[in-house]
Amino acid sequence: MEPILRGRNLVKRYGKVTALDHCDFELMPGEILAVIGDNGAGKSTLIKALSGAVIPDEGTVELDGKPVNFHSPIDAREAGIETVYQTLAMSPALSIADNMFMGRELRKPGWRGQFLRQLDRSRMEEVAREKLNELGLMTIQNINQAVETLSGGQRQGVAVARAAAFGSKVIILDEPTAALGVKESRRVLELIQDVRSRGIPIILISHNMPHVFEVADRIHVHRLGKRLCVIDPKQHEMSDAVAYMTGAKEPDPELSAA
Repeated sequence: MEPILRGRNLVKRYGKVTALDHCDFELMPGEILAVIGDNGAGKSTLIKALSGAVIPDEGTVELDGKPVNFHSPIDAREAGIETVYQTLAMSPALSIADNMFMGRELRKPGWRGQFLRQLDRSRMEEVAREKLNELGLMTIQNINQAVETLSGGQRQGVAVARAAAFGSKVIILDEPTAALGVKESRRVLELIQDVRSRGIPIILISHNMPHVFEVADRIHVHRLGKRLCVIDPKQHEMSDAVAYMTGAKEPDPELSAA
């Protein structure tokens, strides 16, 4: 099986600091791949390189087996890669529907949309409601309520629903359960599994080991700017993963070659 998203020999330097040091990465179709690593390991730079937010100094990125050159997150988005950042990147004062379609608003058909540039709000609200329904998020009663009135878990749900609505190839989730309570974290994990069940592969960046071992199919361990190893959560303990990413334990050679 060929990877749907692959990074080869990625290098990114910031002056004398090497954030990515000839890093490799593979995401297989239909899987949840967790990316773990200590602070400063280069996880964020890797994800930014894959999602167009950072342009690597060296190396290549391939999507569906074809080389791609993303110069901005918009390029990656148009190619089908959606990213949910830890900050959620939403406008609190705007409605749920407005946030779902921010930057890709639908215009009314005909001359009103083409010349007067009128937005098709009823259509955007309809699609937003449909996407939230698909993920079981219609505990949100009013699609027009401001995002700032939602709970943390509901905001995260809207961000995931937005990614699922438009991410046709890959969805990247950066610390999706950070700063959430137990109940809200549980709902977000269920959302992740719902999205995967629809055939969309997911990259999950997280420091929460119980969550990683619960939902991930494979775990990419990142250390010192490169992939240290890839492990199977069914065959390894959480303590092994922590030991690998902190340098307390070296992985077996066959894991490093994965």
